[in-house]
Amino acid sequence: MYKNLFSVGALTLLSRATGFARDIMLAAALGTGVLANAFYIAFRLPNHFRAIFGEGAFNAAYVPSYARVLETEGAAPARSFANRIFTLLLASQLVLLLLAWGFTPQALAVLAPGVDADPQKLAYATAMTRITFPYLLCITLVLLQAGTLNANGRFIAAAFAPVLLNLVMIACLAAAFIFPNAGIAASWGVALAGLAQLTLLLGAAWRARVMARPAWPRLDSDVKRFFKSFGPAVIGSAGVQIALFADTIIASLIPDGVALIYYADRIYQLPIGVIGVAAGAVLLPEMSRRHAAGDPGAAMHAQSRAMALTIALSAPFFIVFLIVPDLIMRGVFMRGRFTEQAAVASAHVLAAYAIGLLAVVLIASARASFQAKGDTTTPMIAALVSVALNVALKIALFHPYGAPGLAFATAVGAWINFGLLAAIALRSGAMRLDATFWKICAAVACASALAALVAWLFPGAAERIAAVLPGFRNACGLLLVLAGVFLAYGLALVPLLALLGVRLSLRGGRAPASASPHR
Repeated sequence: MYKNLFSVGALTLLSRATGFARDIMLAAALGTGVLANAFYIAFRLPNHFRAIFGEGAFNAAYVPSYARVLETEGAAPARSFANRIFTLLLASQLVLLLLAWGFTPQALAVLAPGVDADPQKLAYATAMTRITFPYLLCITLVLLQAGTLNANGRFIAAAFAPVLLNLVMIACLAAAFIFPNAGIAASWGVALAGLAQLTLLLGAAWRARVMARPAWPRLDSDVKRFFKSFGPAVIGSAGVQIALFADTIIASLIPDGVALIYYADRIYQLPIGVIGVAAGAVLLPEMSRRHAAGDPGAAMHAQSRAMALTIALSAPFFIVFLIVPDLIMRGVFMRGRFTEQAAVASAHVLAAYAIGLLAVVLIASARASFQAKGDTTTPMIAALVSVALNVALKIALFHPYGAPGLAFATAVGAWINFGLLAAIALRSGAMRLDATFWKICAAVACASALAALVAWLFPGAAERIAAVLPGFRNACGLLLVLAGVFLAYGLALVPLLALLGVRLSLRGGRAPASASPHR
């Protein structure tokens, strides 16, 4: 399991690296003005729907269902099941796309009401949303093929697919001179990237002989069981996305609010994508297979190790996001139309987001306690409770604190969501955190204290050293600080783990004999 987790994490890191290049180009080309806010609204809307119907709800219902059919009935019935789900998914996404094209201005009036105050912004956002929305259809089908591949132990193609989004958008931005403006160029990059990702995943699934294709959608027991899980999963994922929709709606009322949140979120998503999403993508099929094979002890053992590793890898990001967010935003984005004022404003948003980082990266692992057994109702309830409190807090903090208040509410909501999931799982016996987990947490806490001290004291010296390269002062200062923090953290963590007798084997995932209640 660890080998797959690191493979997915490495490719996701490549995705985030190319994503940084893409966002640097976007920041330089768009800044935080009307064009930028219009594009980021157009970019966020299909991604919200993707998260509701795609990677959130769909994966939660489909991967355990497919894994159960594959484990108990064999490859041919599993392929037939995938084909029927593919057909239903394609039909639903075509209907949604037609509705989105036909009612774009009305949808924007509800989901981003701030655009109505500026006719130019509304015109840009409408045009760009109609270009980007087909991405939703493509990426939803990508997620089905990815879920099938993951359930068969193949993770590489799905992990590489996001890299294509970044590369295609970079290419379109480089060719922006042939488009009416850079925002339209980026929008076409999103649409073309969806086609590129779908082509990649269809090819990978075809080579693995597991490609889903259209078939008459018979409502047999397997499909009915899928929809029984899918319904609560949609509601649960919709609950999380309501909070993000609330960010878009309220941020559209703040001058440059959507753009500020976007830039901070792009930095914030680095550890979430590389660590949290990778852990969830590997852990859910791993636990699903263990439960289908009647070995819940091994499933919980794998979960405990994945959560410990997630915490260990995420801690230094939490430190730098909280202590030096201004240095990060200046070093990454401050060029072209992205000003010092924009860097400071987005840094405040990043620091507020950082408070919830550890909760966000652990949520996917905590949800797996229930989803691996086909229970999507419990995560739904936890998500709805947390989102209700989240949205209420956003409304309360919006006026006094602006965009940072929205980010802080998101962080609090993440901790509520994770806390509910963990408490229910521990109390019901669906999660077991062993002694090794707590040893790793202790080592991480000590190493983090040293890293935080470096992050607090080193930036001044780093900026003086970087001053010898005036044109690259911000970027070089950031790299020096990051190197110091991560080096201090690693040099402290490794001997602490050894002192505590902790060894993480890349061949992990099977519980020791005493860990399973059936032995």
